[in-house]
Amino acid sequence: MTPHTGKLYLALIVSVLLSCVAAWIIAGRYRWRMLQLMRAPHTGGSAAPVAEAAPDGPPPLPVSLADNRRAGIRLTMLLIVMSCLLAATSTCVWWVLSLPGEPMAPKRVAVVALLHLWPVVPALALMGRWSRKRFLGALLLWCGVTFVVLLWRQIERRPLEALAAMVSDMGLSLVLLSLVFLGSATRAIAPWLVTPAAVLVSSMLVGLDVLTYMANSASPVLTYLISPLEWLPGWGGVFLVFVLFALLPLALMWWPVRMLGRALGHAYSRKRLSDLLAVFTGIWIFALTDRALTLSTTAGAWAFAMYLPLLWIPMVMWPAAKWRPRSERPPTLLVLRVFQQDAQARSLFDHVVERWRLSGNTVMIAGTDLADRTLDADDIFQFLDGKLAQRFIVSPADVARRIDAFDMSADIDGRYRVNECYCHDTTWQDALQALVRYSDVVLMDLRGFQAHNAGCRYELATLARASRKLRVVVLTDGRTDRTVAQEAVAPGWQDRFTWIEVSHFNASRLREVLAHLFA
Repeated sequence: MTPHTGKLYLALIVSVLLSCVAAWIIAGRYRWRMLQLMRAPHTGGSAAPVAEAAPDGPPPLPVSLADNRRAGIRLTMLLIVMSCLLAATSTCVWWVLSLPGEPMAPKRVAVVALLHLWPVVPALALMGRWSRKRFLGALLLWCGVTFVVLLWRQIERRPLEALAAMVSDMGLSLVLLSLVFLGSATRAIAPWLVTPAAVLVSSMLVGLDVLTYMANSASPVLTYLISPLEWLPGWGGVFLVFVLFALLPLALMWWPVRMLGRALGHAYSRKRLSDLLAVFTGIWIFALTDRALTLSTTAGAWAFAMYLPLLWIPMVMWPAAKWRPRSERPPTLLVLRVFQQDAQARSLFDHVVERWRLSGNTVMIAGTDLADRTLDADDIFQFLDGKLAQRFIVSPADVARRIDAFDMSADIDGRYRVNECYCHDTTWQDALQALVRYSDVVLMDLRGFQAHNAGCRYELATLARASRKLRVVVLTDGRTDRTVAQEAVAPGWQDRFTWIEVSHFNASRLREVLAHLFA
């Protein structure tokens, strides 16, 4: 490994670590700020009932569970096809750069392409919100199959050589993407911070390289900078000069990096990016970066041709988006839950809401429990700019403005976004009434509900009294006080409620819940 390659590896690793640490800090500060704003009273009048009316436009296009399943299969196959194209193309580029002049043997290229295809496993795992145990099992199965194929294609059976090839190709990339994507906060925030962090770290390394060059060439500029520090101990002056050359580039690049972050948030809000596409691209960038840095010792700058296969992503996604069947108004799901049940709310989101997003929109009242599931690029950089308070509904008149700003069209990957109303403790009832009027089906998680959950009682009564046609699927468990819940809906339309016992999600319970949502 050359010193130049070592610096690039250092920049990559430090950028990932910095983005992960920053993600944890931002997630904590975001939750704290949300709680602070939610508890802040607004200066407007008291909560006023919102008039019941059906949303404008045609009724939603009926979507069945089979339609939802087909949408999931289409997206899965699309990711697999793109992964195969990326693996095959990156193998060809790698072959040309690492084995110049050697003809490509189709069978050998196919084996290397299989080795390079491993990012498809974390891509599918993150799309489907797999558990860590399921992801690890799938990855081990993939490694086992690949190991057997490598041994089969070797003329002489060398298991250690095959294992070393797999570790060399997967090891560092898998560690880095695990840091970024397998944590709740890091998955939501870190992918958007890695590029800005890489710019800052690279600028600092460039500054230190400039210092090294000036020292080696006995630059008079360096002598001029050190001369005022001669009164310090020998190490003190050198230390301050190092700090100056490390921090000055950071200060110079800080504003461009902020502009880069805003550009990412703007691109996301304009639907040029999606959260799934960012995750998929990030996984492949980690894999290709490792190969590019490995090749840079022999191929020089040509090694960065390893990034050319990424062009397959827009080349496949854009035509696929045009061919995808469209709905003039997809159904809208309102998600309600018992607050302060964070693990339960995340499980609901991972198992049900992520499936629903393949077929329709999701709206909810924002809370800290699902912040690491619903945070997107626009939210992150708006928060870093100190503009989170502007998203909150401070009076009943703000409800219509916030709902009009909802993004209800599909992303380029075919999934729909989650839209939230940020509410103070004194305005959430106004937002709830508007969201009920706006939605076609409601999923209410009453697991753990008790009589003291006054907000849930109000939500049940509001749903029961809604005059428009509405379906409500309610999840309960052994802790749910069904008597109090039934009393809350008794004055209204009780037959619109479907009650499902869900102590924990398994395949049969998930199918039952989804079947009722898509009925």
